[in-house]
Order: sequence, then C-alpha cells, then structure tokens
Amino acid sequence: MFDVDQQSFLVIVVVAAVAAVTVAAVPARVAPPVVVVELLLGIVVGPQVLDLADTDDFIQFMANLGLGLLFFFAGYEIEFDRIKGSPLKLAGIGWLLSLALAYGLGGLLAAAGIVLSLLYTGSALATTAIGTLIPIMRDSGELPTRFGTFLLAAGAVGEFGPILLITLVLSTSQPLTEALVLVAFVILAIGLAVASMRLSTRGWPVVERTLESSSQLGVRLTVLLVFGLVALAGSLGLDILLGGFVAGMITRTALRGREVPIFESKLTAVGFGFLIPFFFITSGMKFDLDALLAGPGPLLKMVLFLALFLIVRGVPALVLYRRELGSRDRMALAFFSATQLPLVVAITTIALDAGKMRSSTAAALVGAAILSTLIFPFVGLALRRGAQAADAPGDGAEPAAPAAASAPA
Repeated sequence: MFDVDQQSFLVIVVVAAVAAVTVAAVPARVAPPVVVVELLLGIVVGPQVLDLADTDDFIQFMANLGLGLLFFFAGYEIEFDRIKGSPLKLAGIGWLLSLALAYGLGGLLAAAGIVLSLLYTGSALATTAIGTLIPIMRDSGELPTRFGTFLLAAGAVGEFGPILLITLVLSTSQPLTEALVLVAFVILAIGLAVASMRLSTRGWPVVERTLESSSQLGVRLTVLLVFGLVALAGSLGLDILLGGFVAGMITRTALRGREVPIFESKLTAVGFGFLIPFFFITSGMKFDLDALLAGPGPLLKMVLFLALFLIVRGVPALVLYRRELGSRDRMALAFFSATQLPLVVAITTIALDAGKMRSSTAAALVGAAILSTLIFPFVGLALRRGAQAADAPGDGAEPAAPAAASAPA
C-alpha cells in the first residue's frame, strides 16, 4: 500500500491546471509548450523553492505512468507507411552521425574534466523529444506536411535509438542478457501487433459503438495495452520507456486505415490532461536548482550543453537533407531535432544513480533541455513560416508527404 501525501498530490493537480490556463492565456504564436510551464512550476512548488510539495512513492508511480503514456504517444504518431524509404533512411544515418558526434564531444569533455562519463553525457546529447514536439507540431498544422514526415522520422529514430541505448547499455551490467530479453520482448510485441490487427478488423464495430458510451472499450483496451507492456518491460529488466513506445506503435498498426479522431481525442485527454503532467511536474520538483546555481560553472555548462544539442542533432539535418529540403527547412529541422527533454531526464537520473555524473552536470543538462524545449521549437516554427512564404506554390500549401513515404504498404 502507498502512503499518499495528499497535500503534494493536490498541489500537483493544481499546478497542472495553472499550467494549462497559463498557456491558454498566451497568444498561440508565443505560447510556451505546456510541458515547460509544468517543469518550471514544478521547480517553484518543489522542495528547493516554495517547498509546497515533494515526491513520494505514489506520486512517483503516477509520474511513471505519465512517462509511459508520453512515450506511447511518441510511438503512436509513427506511421511506418509514411516515413519508410528516404525519411527513415536519412533519420537512421542522421542519428548514427549524431551519436558519433556526441561520443566524440563527450570524450573531449571527459578528457577536460568537465564531465565524468562520455557514455552518459554523449547519450544524453543524442536524443530528440518527439513526444514533446508532437503536440506543438499538431497545433501548428505541421504534422501532415512533407516537412512533418521528415521530422517524424528523425524524431522517431532520435527517441527510439536512445531508448535502446538505455535498455542495453546504460541501465544494465549484462548487455548480452538484456539483448536476449529484448529480442524476446520484440517477438512478443510483434505477436501482439498481429493479434491486435486481426481483432481490430473483426471487433472494430463494437469498439466504435462504445466510443460515446460509459464503457469506453477502446480507451480501456489501449490503457491495458500500455500499462501491460510497461509492466512487462519493467519486470523483464527493460526500461519502461520501451513498453510505452512499443504500445503506441502496436495501437497505430491495429488502427491502420481507420479515421479515429474521437478515439485519439479521448486518449489525449487521459494522457496530456491527467497522467503526463505528473511526470513533468515531478521532474521539476526533483530538479537540483541549488546545484545549478552553486556558481558560474554549472550555468556555463548549461549554455555549453544547449549549444552541443544543436551541434549534435542539428549538423546531420543540415548535411544529409540537402536534396530533400530547402536551406530554411533544413535549419528548422535542425532546431526541432535538437529539442530534448524526457530522455535527458531519464539518462541523467540513471547516471546519478550509477555515480557516473555530478549533480551539477545533471542539473546543467536538464536545464539545457528545458531551454531547448522553450526556445528551439519557436525558432523552428519561425523558420518554417519563412520557408513557406518564400517557397510554397500558389496558396502556400505543400504536399502532405514525399512520394516515397506515402506509398502503400
């Protein structure tokens, strides 16, 4: 049984509501991502500022559920029929290039004594917060565009690749054993995907009839799939991020070819309206503000890491997409790809627990990730608007997706 800190729980719920009101009150063009507001308010109400709330086992449990759902949405937005071909190939090459850059730069930082481990620091530099970007892209109308296809592919690989690193390398001392467990998990996931497709074909009319009823069969089955795979991944010693991500991909595969805006709206309400804010607010509450403000060193490291995010994830976008995107779109892709947050929090937490990272370095990395989420998407959207104004034909519309990416399976 959990011993619930009711005051802290209520404070988190209030903060989630305040964050939503704050973002809604700001004009859309300058409104910050709600996750950033949640993080910042979490810092304010946490132990190091107002000390109104703290984490306990129950609140951490809720935060883990929110993290699982966050990565569910990241996996759910990946349409392999859409990103296959050139977008997925370029994304894979780009992430490997990012990883090489990240470990090279991490090695230089470790040699200079700025960080303790090139492995953990480098891995944190080579991520992309596609789960955080998706609401921004959806609200701005970028998801269905050709540019959105390349970003989805880059973000999917930039999130799934680091999840595999966490699972196989960063959070285990037995990578071979973990690899075998991962293979077994993937086989099980493929089996679930095939079964889900067959069941959805036969049972979709029943699910559709319940979308407006109190039984909410579709939502309940999806929640069962998400939390079931999260629990399975955790019990197998894999990272829970993997369970949520795979659950999202399975759900997308099962619903292939169906228009389900009502269903998606209900899932979004459960995730972003309730559980996901727990993850971001508690992450803010646990943020080591004292370590970041201990002197000029951590603040300088934060600025350095922010620049390195852009170099590590931005350079591949500028170099590899010259035949696919114009210069402004490549720069926009660089800024979007360099937006980081949830995986940086996860990797720094693992590194701190393993004694491979100083608190000041972890605070600087998370601080840089918060800044990247606050700054880079706005820069990317501004560059996209400039590119559309300069390059879009006629009424400024662009094709929904590249030909190679939209071919039928």
